[in-house]
Amino acid sequence: VGAHEHHVVEPGGELGATQFLGYDGTRADAAVRALLVDGERVERASIGAQVEVVLDRTPFYGESGGQIGDAGVLTTAGGARVRIDRTDKPVPDLFVHHGEVVAGAIAVGDTVDAQVDDARRDRVRANHSATHLLNHALKAVLGDHVAQKGSLVAPDRLRFDFAHFAPMTDAQVRDVEDRVNAEIRRNHDSQIEVLPIAAAKERGAVAMFGEKYGETVRVVRIGHDSLEFCGGTHVRRAGDIGLMKIVSEAGVAQGVRRIEAVTGAGALEYLRKLED
Repeated sequence: VGAHEHHVVEPGGELGATQFLGYDGTRADAAVRALLVDGERVERASIGAQVEVVLDRTPFYGESGGQIGDAGVLTTAGGARVRIDRTDKPVPDLFVHHGEVVAGAIAVGDTVDAQVDDARRDRVRANHSATHLLNHALKAVLGDHVAQKGSLVAPDRLRFDFAHFAPMTDAQVRDVEDRVNAEIRRNHDSQIEVLPIAAAKERGAVAMFGEKYGETVRVVRIGHDSLEFCGGTHVRRAGDIGLMKIVSEAGVAQGVRRIEAVTGAGALEYLRKLED
């Protein structure tokens, strides 16, 4: 939580929960519930202001579970335009959109057209779904002791930290890559269900590192076999990932290894860099 984000609202405060619409789409109408400039609540923010915006509902994913938040734009019928650079969740169920007013002025009570940057979201989605396939492939190649120790899902890459006692061999890295890419080519539909936590565990869903779970959990199946608890956004089919290429594997702490990888358009960019 940033230095001033606690000013926005305390859990259960008067703003209430933000309804998240981003699993179903990347655009929605929403009402402005609160504005902050320099950490202070304001009724109105004009062009040039660095602003934090709280809406009643949003298609923007708030950073959590290793997946970075969405970027995009908010516009009003009155001509205001706010460029959103990142979205976070300082407390559960409260989404805060950080950005700059680039045209007009936005006010509390305004209705905005909230539009997520689709191309960026697609890249994040591909990297997140590939992380699930990577986790599953690492267990298959290295053994069940592989446990996730952290992850970062960004538009340009994915980073995955896991418990393992030795550097991976080149053959192991290629085996993991082959398994993930074979799953991508199989192109199974992703399956997402919300289940009671006991039922999810019974199915063998893997809990993600550092996540807190309530009575019900969102369970995501990417490809044929990867089943995990996850609140993030994912591809509709495994084939949407396109290609996964591991770019590095290294130790980051005693007994913890880190893989960095690229997917889809990012993998193509990586291959072109190598070519150049």
